[in-house]
Amino acid sequence: MSDKTLTCRDCGAEFLFTENEQAFYREKGFQNEPQRCPNCRAAKKDRQRDGGRDGYGGGYARQMYPAVCAQCGRQTEVPFRPSPDKPVYCKDCFQPKERRRDRY
Repeated sequence: MSDKTLTCRDCGAEFLFTENEQAFYREKGFQNEPQRCPNCRAAKKDRQRDGGRDGYGGGYARQMYPAVCAQCGRQTEVPFRPSPDKPVYCKDCFQPKERRRDRY
């Protein structure tokens, strides 16, 4: 099998799909060839990692709802509509203190 020249769906640039990459795709069971060049793939991953929405969902900001923390009473915002019969916690109270220390 030889290297293939593909065209990026985002920027239109040609890029090389090497024999090694093709073998990797086969080994992982991927059915399709890459659609984006390495630069556009990296840019897409960065957008997704930064919380941006891409692809079928379109770009939108997440709806946030005001709430009062059931533990400390502080005002906070949550990404779901709070239910009056269930407690809501702020970022600080949501995770137990002993786990927070181990995190950093």
